[in-house]
Amino acid sequence: MTTVRDGTTLQSSVRRWLHHRRGLLIATGLMVLFPFVVSLVVDGQGISAVFANDEGNARFLQGLAIEIFILALYALSYDLILGVTGLLSFGHAMFFAVGAYTFGIMLKTAELAWPTALLVVLAVAILQALLFGVVLPRVKGIAFALITLGIASMFWIVIQSSDLSDYAGAEIGLQGIPAPARFLDSTNERFVFYLITLAILVMVYMLYTRIADSPLGKVANAIRDNEDRALMLGFNTFWFKLVVLVIASITAALAGTIHTIHQPIVTPNVASLGYTVTALLVILIGGVGTISGAIVGAAVFRLLQYYLDRWFGGSSDLLIGAAYVLLVLYLPYGIVGTWRVKRLQIADGRKRLAALFRS
Repeated sequence: MTTVRDGTTLQSSVRRWLHHRRGLLIATGLMVLFPFVVSLVVDGQGISAVFANDEGNARFLQGLAIEIFILALYALSYDLILGVTGLLSFGHAMFFAVGAYTFGIMLKTAELAWPTALLVVLAVAILQALLFGVVLPRVKGIAFALITLGIASMFWIVIQSSDLSDYAGAEIGLQGIPAPARFLDSTNERFVFYLITLAILVMVYMLYTRIADSPLGKVANAIRDNEDRALMLGFNTFWFKLVVLVIASITAALAGTIHTIHQPIVTPNVASLGYTVTALLVILIGGVGTISGAIVGAAVFRLLQYYLDRWFGGSSDLLIGAAYVLLVLYLPYGIVGTWRVKRLQIADGRKRLAALFRS
């Protein structure tokens, strides 16, 4: 009887999980099928062309999608810091850049195997989070933002110095990084790498949604809303903020690692203030603190960037800026955030519309 009850409980839990994650599962399935659809409909090459890594729109769009996945991972890490916990950091690009440069240097200069290089990236990501965490007990708000900007600016200067040119490539950037493994070769195994990157993004997204709903996430929300009240309730906010920083640093470093595998060169631009602003813009577009908004914002940002540059050339920056202004004016909570605020009104409108058609 106990076995039957346990089996029924397990089935019920699986059904609840599938129902709760149905949107994510459908989106993931569509993204898996996406290259095949493009190959069949647009290229007219068939399914085998995707596995054979043939030239065409399917291969190109997979590369563009991988860039979106990397940007989404990076934006997720920033949303955890800013949107969930309320820590305004102007040095978040350093988290991404340290992962990108460390993995590249470990592969190219140290000639380490990719699993060992990945462990080095993990250790460095934790260390840099601890470096940022040193100032947490002493400063908050704009002071924390300025200190993180200072730390990241020093890294940006150091990474371009001639003393490190043999390792980091100075102003030119880190080039000639070998593919870490056959299945991690974005050039020759594009579809496999596409699936791996998609799987990593889905797993990180599920982890982040779990964190947001966990006691850690609830305390992080309390810190964002009123840290003094959280302290008064007995929470040691320093440790909670430090844990959030470590998780975000590891995620951003992972995004930087994937960037190194996918791109032929790692430039100092990924360590600049502008790249931190990119993460901020992405979560503003998607919705600050929504988690899923980071993925939506990354897709909108990268697609706008690519297609406006393709269609309008040098005028694209002006048009992208105008698009940001319109998004802020008409979607003040971001795409996902505004939908969550308005969804009850939308549902009520649907019911009224359905009633009019029935009458």
